[in-house]
Amino acid sequence: MSSLLHESQLTHESSVVWLEDLDGLDYVRQALDKTSRRGGKPRYARDGRMVGYTELDPDATPNPDSGLYQRRTFFLLPHDRPNDPDGLYQAGAPGEAVDPRTIEARSVGEKTPRSQGETKPEAVG
Repeated sequence: MSSLLHESQLTHESSVVWLEDLDGLDYVRQALDKTSRRGGKPRYARDGRMVGYTELDPDATPNPDSGLYQRRTFFLLPHDRPNDPDGLYQAGAPGEAVDPRTIEARSVGEKTPRSQGETKPEAVG
């Protein structure tokens, strides 16, 4: 599991929506972002690109102080391995990175040898 998120923060997730094919992604970064809606594609204000997000169930309530919901977004920064295979994360991965194949609603996801750059992706062909 990621050391940065806890499943207790994800209790109202209903689904994960992927915006890209996961076949070429060894890892994705994940973060809890504040949004004004339970569902639909949230705004994205980081460098890089959003590759997925979660939607919340109808019982999810916004934070009483801000009026915003917390939803997970999955993203990659320009220097991440899928964008720069010979760069900083040629081996290893950022702390918030997990293998996207292990992500489900209400489940943080896991670090795997693939996400940590310990195995090379299999050739397709």
